[in-house]
Amino acid sequence: MRIALGIEYDGQPFCGWQYQDHSPSVQAAVEKALSFVADRPVQVVCAGRTDTGVHAACQIVHFDTEVERDAEAWIRGGNVNLPKSISILWARPVAADFHARFSALRRRYRYVIFNRKVRPAILHGKVAFEYRPLEVGPMQAAATHLLGEHDFSAYRAVACQAKSPVRTLYRLDVRRRDELVILDLEANAFLHHMVRNIAGVLMTIGAGERQPDWAREVLEGRDRRLGGVTAPPGGLYFMEAIYPAHFGIPRLPPISSLW
Repeated sequence: MRIALGIEYDGQPFCGWQYQDHSPSVQAAVEKALSFVADRPVQVVCAGRTDTGVHAACQIVHFDTEVERDAEAWIRGGNVNLPKSISILWARPVAADFHARFSALRRRYRYVIFNRKVRPAILHGKVAFEYRPLEVGPMQAAATHLLGEHDFSAYRAVACQAKSPVRTLYRLDVRRRDELVILDLEANAFLHHMVRNIAGVLMTIGAGERQPDWAREVLEGRDRRLGGVTAPPGGLYFMEAIYPAHFGIPRLPPISSLW
């Protein structure tokens, strides 16, 4: 049968989601824990791979197994064998044609900026830090230029391996909550470093160093060198993937959303 899981993790101890020979990864930890429960090797597929230091509120994965276990066994048994920085939130059997990556219609990310003169200590590694005062109004004005279907070449990593740079950005909201500036993004899919590069451009605009139209100029230039600094990974969260309703994949409850 095919099983889907929702997984939450702190990305700081890991080299990212994907298995690497040289460093601990989220994928390796999850597969090791599930293999212990199944008493045989388990391989998982995720909705969206995250980089070193990037977190997830509800990463979606699936795996195939011939072993009969109820949902509680996968959750409790998996969590007992996982490090404290990773938790399985839920587990459920899904249809054989469900695929964590290819069945997803949309993905949601959140980028959190801690905006004050002094760097954070308690939230170190969980937020990006920006000492320059950020104005949310210009950042939101700039965000409107990026909505819709575009060639996001200027907003992806130079080493991005995606076959096409065209993506559809459905949502890009900017809001302030006390010392936090929060970006919420939703798209059909994201390119490598796309969110962090968007955040870098918006932070430059929010600091008053560029006008809101600069976000459009960077987009139209289709050249990564025009886009400025890539924002740090610590403020980035994979929030959830959204699937057709018939698969029965739970949405992330609002109460579970960070900040």
